[in-house]
Amino acid sequence: MPKPKSSRTPASKKPLIYGAGVVLAAAALGFVSYRATAPDHSGSSSSSSSSVADVTSEPDAGVYPELEKLARRDAGDKLAQGRVDAPVVLIEYADFKCGYCGKFARDTEPALVKKYVENGTLRIEWRNFPIFGAESEAAARAAWAAGQQGRFWQFHRAAYAEGVKEKGFGKDRLKALAQQAGVADLDRFARDADSSAASAAVGKDQEQGYGIGATSTPSFLINGRPIAGAQPMETFTRVIDAAAEKARDTESAKSGQNGRGAEGGAK
Repeated sequence: MPKPKSSRTPASKKPLIYGAGVVLAAAALGFVSYRATAPDHSGSSSSSSSSVADVTSEPDAGVYPELEKLARRDAGDKLAQGRVDAPVVLIEYADFKCGYCGKFARDTEPALVKKYVENGTLRIEWRNFPIFGAESEAAARAAWAAGQQGRFWQFHRAAYAEGVKEKGFGKDRLKALAQQAGVADLDRFARDADSSAASAAVGKDQEQGYGIGATSTPSFLINGRPIAGAQPMETFTRVIDAAAEKARDTESAKSGQNGRGAEGGAK
């Protein structure tokens, strides 16, 4: 099956230099196989699990420090949810025309929010990664524009509702989705969606996705561990639990070292 092409220029797909670990991650992952992560144009909601990565519960397995640093942890990020200081950050690279992205958004993400975001364990950071042409990019800019009025996740939910992508993402449809999402100022929404700021923001996310070797959607990083495709809830649970455990151990080790340092200074 041929890989999807972006409407951006080929030069924009040149990998960015984050470090040797990123190159190894991209090579080992291939995000893991295009077959496992490609959207289903036939309308089927099922994804292949036969050629995805073997995800273990080992805290250090498949973790790349350079990729972990891509978490922005920006309190002003309107396309993120969860505590800035959450021990685990899930970065999602996705396209609103991607069938498997919609499957993840409907079937898995709400459960992750309830289980991990609400108790402060997980932060989710969205990256617009439009790879299916002009409508994908228009939807990405519209989502960013909705975010400027604090309604990104509501727009995200509306755009990923069952059957929505089949209707396309023309301007009228995007405006209707914004209205459904509760965007208050639709004129501002339209201006923001067509702005250079929207294009720059989407382009920045897209460059980052290409820079780490992502070629299909959805692709994820969980504290620096790449995950490909709309995996079942159990996969994300294993990885998030392992990452949280590692973060707790690291924090405990730091606390112990600080305590010993204080004791040493008191002598």
